[in-house]
Amino acid sequence: MRIFGRRTEVVPSPNIWYHADVYERENRAQDVDDVIWGYLGSVAPWNGADVVDVGCGAGFHLPRFAATAQSVVGVEPHPPLVRRARERVVGLPSVTVLRGTAQRLPLSDGSADVVHARTAYFFGPGCEAGLREADRVLRPGGALVIVDLDTRVAPYGDWMLADLPRYRPAEVDAFFAAEGFTCRRLVTRWSFPDRRTMEAILRIEFSPRVAARAVVEVLRLNRHRPGSLDLPVGYRVLVRRKPVDLLRPSESSVGRGTLAGS
Repeated sequence: MRIFGRRTEVVPSPNIWYHADVYERENRAQDVDDVIWGYLGSVAPWNGADVVDVGCGAGFHLPRFAATAQSVVGVEPHPPLVRRARERVVGLPSVTVLRGTAQRLPLSDGSADVVHARTAYFFGPGCEAGLREADRVLRPGGALVIVDLDTRVAPYGDWMLADLPRYRPAEVDAFFAAEGFTCRRLVTRWSFPDRRTMEAILRIEFSPRVAARAVVEVLRLNRHRPGSLDLPVGYRVLVRRKPVDLLRPSESSVGRGTLAGS
């Protein structure tokens, strides 16, 4: 991806790479009402499907897919996370975890029905190589699903932009639209079990200055709700299907093709 004007094969994710235990608690706090999962099930159902989770991290989402999928492959570049993901799926024979990158998926052509990536790699311009790889491993009609945070939804989006002044949401949206993705914006609820967990999570996601601001704002949002530490967080769910073949041989066997609806 193109980061700060240069290209690099793997961009470290400081939150999960260096704070995997806290990130595990963050995963449990996210989308507690299953808004994202409900939408994914409607646009890219995985029952009986072959699923690839790109940038699977410690494998948090793999068992969820495995409950009904035919097979699940998690792909992750960071060796310590590969080990954690493999430990998580011991006893799930339909799940495999492989070390690899989005740009070089260790999978054969046309081997997946759903390629899923959640807050991993596909952040906008610079991810074209990964888009091509997803198309390569998808079967015709298969879906690439990208779940990413939506900076347009306050307050979490405001905190992100405070730490990422060069990020341009409109340019990112335009990029994915030009690449043929549909976009659905969802607002989810994060729910923290206690203040200590909330502070730990925000501190691995933001700079010290912005994290301190975020802690104060979460407490303010919940000041009239004793015992609750909830936070609205917006996501963009981007979906693109691999086209089925538009041409098929005509019955006249004269080498011409006819258009087939898809």
